[in-house]
Amino acid sequence: MEELNGFTPSLRFFIELTDVQIGVWLQFISIIILTIIVYRLGFAKKLPILKNIVVYTCLIIGCIILLVFSYRFPILEGLAIAALILIIYKVRLKQERKNKDLEVKE
Repeated sequence: MEELNGFTPSLRFFIELTDVQIGVWLQFISIIILTIIVYRLGFAKKLPILKNIVVYTCLIIGCIILLVFSYRFPILEGLAIAALILIIYKVRLKQERKNKDLEVKE
């Protein structure tokens, strides 16, 4: 497994878990899922269904570029951290709004 030392830890993990081709597909699917999570938590607006299809199609096409970069750069790890930060932000925002609504009712 010496030839895997040049890859990022996430890609090495997927390749060691399976074979190279399936590992790359798992990496690609993970990037797509995390990108959708980050988009939905941070940037998504209410759009009509056709515009949503266009947005997600472009997002998936853009993930191909992220997959190429993920061979050397920690793209998956960065997306995971961004998703975690946005989840924490949304939970805190919801708590703040809930507390504010309780104060207004009193």
